[in-house]
Amino acid sequence: MDWELFRSSFWPILRGGLTGTIPLTLVSFVVGLTLALVLALMRISGRRLLSGIARVYISLVRGTPLLVQLFVVFYGLPSIGVVIPPWPSAVIAFSLNVAGYAAEILRAAILSVPKGQWEAGHTIGMSRRRTLRRIILPQAARVSVPPLSNTFISLVKDTSLASLILVTELFREAQQIAAFSREFMFLYLEAALIYWVFCFVLAAGQGALEKRLDRYVIH
Repeated sequence: MDWELFRSSFWPILRGGLTGTIPLTLVSFVVGLTLALVLALMRISGRRLLSGIARVYISLVRGTPLLVQLFVVFYGLPSIGVVIPPWPSAVIAFSLNVAGYAAEILRAAILSVPKGQWEAGHTIGMSRRRTLRRIILPQAARVSVPPLSNTFISLVKDTSLASLILVTELFREAQQIAAFSREFMFLYLEAALIYWVFCFVLAAGQGALEKRLDRYVIH
């Protein structure tokens, strides 16, 4: 192992993760999760039009590759006069993709809450919206944490695709150093190691979050 190369490349690659990969993941996940909640509520609404729109959107997102979605946003939209810089393009593509997957997770979590909880909120004078916000969503959050955490961890790894549209993140930094040093295997394995560390830390945090939300579960 070339320890000198490891020492000289570790910080630039890690910095690419801290300043590129992590912010890109966080912003995309928050935006995507917000959109996912809207889609989930549309799916369970009694209005066929809203439910149909959400169903079609989810089907399109889940039925097409993330790479294609990224290229449509960055390379496709300019052909119709919509030019978006690399970083916002990545955020848009990743957010839309997360929304498609997370919407079904949230829908299933909301439906898993016993109907009696809706009735309890109505009994004490809560509106449907307030019951959803104060009673249903906190309980659904606990159920949705594990699958949403997996989605978040997957997104951390998927952000490596942003290097294909010239977004500077963890893998892009590794590619640039590898192109200069010609040590492709070593640098790519180093990047893989840093990705693994990120995902390991996130997985550990998942357990703590589950315990925190456990108090909302009706046993």
